[in-house]
Amino acid sequence: MSPPSARLQTKPVITCLKTFLISYSLIFWFTGVILLAVGVWGKVNLEFDLLLNSDKGTNAPYVLIGTGAIIIIFGLFGCFATCRGSPWMLKLYAMFLTLVFLAELVAGISGFIFRHEIKAVLQGVYNKAETVYTGKDNEDLDRIQRTLQCCGEKNYTSWANTEYFKKEGIPTSCCNMTAGVNCTSAELRDLNKAASVVYQRGCFSLMTTTMEANLGIIAGISFGIAFFQLIGIFLACCLSRYITNNQYEMV
Repeated sequence: MSPPSARLQTKPVITCLKTFLISYSLIFWFTGVILLAVGVWGKVNLEFDLLLNSDKGTNAPYVLIGTGAIIIIFGLFGCFATCRGSPWMLKLYAMFLTLVFLAELVAGISGFIFRHEIKAVLQGVYNKAETVYTGKDNEDLDRIQRTLQCCGEKNYTSWANTEYFKKEGIPTSCCNMTAGVNCTSAELRDLNKAASVVYQRGCFSLMTTTMEANLGIIAGISFGIAFFQLIGIFLACCLSRYITNNQYEMV
């Protein structure tokens, strides 16, 4: 049996580790809430809804919702395990954090590796949406063109190859409202006349430029969150070991 002084020195360490781990678990739980909120927002208000309506739609909102919900549950489990001071619960918590760390690391690396494939899929989806555009049921392209102040995939001439242009001309959502112009039907049916009244920039380049510009920020945040799990793994393992040793010393 160890002397009382050793046990007295161990208890403050355990208390300190518990405080840090509870604080960490609360932060971890909060990141889950953020992911869940972003996932729900993305599902309800996703700007490029055409991705969700296509055969190759994205499941990103569902992934965020599922990941956020799991993190919330295990964040609460981490707080409970820390308060209970159960070594096996803390080890289970550390194992979960390890899995989260590996999953986030793989996801971040995969995002970089397959970013060109994602861009190609996005372009294919946009082309299809432009080809089947009717002006009545397909409001996604109209919203994109108005929001980004753009027209067509490459530029306004991209519409010349569509069935809609042959019947109606360039969509009215391409009309450059910021310039204070009122597009007439005759102007939208003539590419030469349309050049002075519609947006000049292509939508696809704007979409991909925005995506690529934010890719570095998103990747940095993702890797930062991933390595944040290492702190929790270290704290959970240390606390489990100290509690186990303290229980052994008291026997």
